[in-house]
Amino acid sequence: MTRICSNCEFENQDDYDFCAKCGTPLVDGVGQNNFILYHPPPQLNKKAIIISYIVTIFLSWSGFIVSLFSKHSSVGIFTFFGFFLPFYLIQSPVRELKKHGYIQLIISLIGVGLSFYVMLN
Repeated sequence: MTRICSNCEFENQDDYDFCAKCGTPLVDGVGQNNFILYHPPPQLNKKAIIISYIVTIFLSWSGFIVSLFSKHSSVGIFTFFGFFLPFYLIQSPVRELKKHGYIQLIISLIGVGLSFYVMLN
């Protein structure tokens, strides 16, 4: 035997106390329960964060190192790629990732600044 919802006319199984489609109580005297949903904080992958620092340092400081060895080279423009990962992390809703994004942004700014200083002098 099935229980038919008085609200949406959905056929529910006999042992259901609430409608599977709309949540309306199927039994008299039964009220809807309040549920508290707990969302655990996301687990950060420490290896991925370390790799993101390595990639940011490589991309943003490589122009500086190349410019030191080859004067009057325009390879320093390559350092702008060092901004991609920090800006991506800053947009994250996770506070810890945002913090790492801002730290990497400062690292990138210093690397790009030094690259252009060496490239232009």
